[in-house]
Amino acid sequence: MYTEYTLGATDLAHISADIMRYRNTIIRALEADSQKDFERITESLPAQRARIQHAVDRYAAAGLRVSRSGRSEPEDIEAVRRSLDQYFSVASTTVQLLTQEWTAVSPTAREAIRRKAEEHASDNAGHKMTQVSLALDRLLDTVADVAKDMRDEGTKTIQRTSLLLVGGSFFIALLNLFFTRQRGGNPRQADGPNQPAINSLHDPIPLPLASDTPQPALRSG
Repeated sequence: MYTEYTLGATDLAHISADIMRYRNTIIRALEADSQKDFERITESLPAQRARIQHAVDRYAAAGLRVSRSGRSEPEDIEAVRRSLDQYFSVASTTVQLLTQEWTAVSPTAREAIRRKAEEHASDNAGHKMTQVSLALDRLLDTVADVAKDMRDEGTKTIQRTSLLLVGGSFFIALLNLFFTRQRGGNPRQADGPNQPAINSLHDPIPLPLASDTPQPALRSG
């Protein structure tokens, strides 16, 4: 679970780079020299936006937590979503202004619309972009805090499991020692009372000595 969680956090960290890529695409659209270049540049914006939102949704679906220090992932992820919605709305306005520029008839109107689009991208979109960055930074700090809690919980679980394994191995060793001594002691107890009788069967029978044989009386001649 910890591994899956950290992988989701890694995907979330890529959002910042994707947001910057989206922002740079808007800037490139402002600098386009022709309507054809403008359309070619901006055609990738919907896919970029969808990728960013998908990354946020995927992370939120992994399960959100509150760290021991009180940092809340549900609150922070909602803050990121709100800031992203606001930024995308402002960026869409910039793109709409640029579209009007290329459809304007007179050069004067075109220049006025371009100036308005540039100011909008710099003031409004720039401010919203800063809000997105701050919300992402806070969320990433919360993610790191929660991941630390999960790692600590995993370490404690491993330690408890190791203690149980060591205790079980020690108990099994004691049981083996007990049964081994039981099997080794029974034959000696069985042989003890009968040992003299068994030994008597194997004792050699003493042979009579010549001096022990009675001698017949010598007859006198």
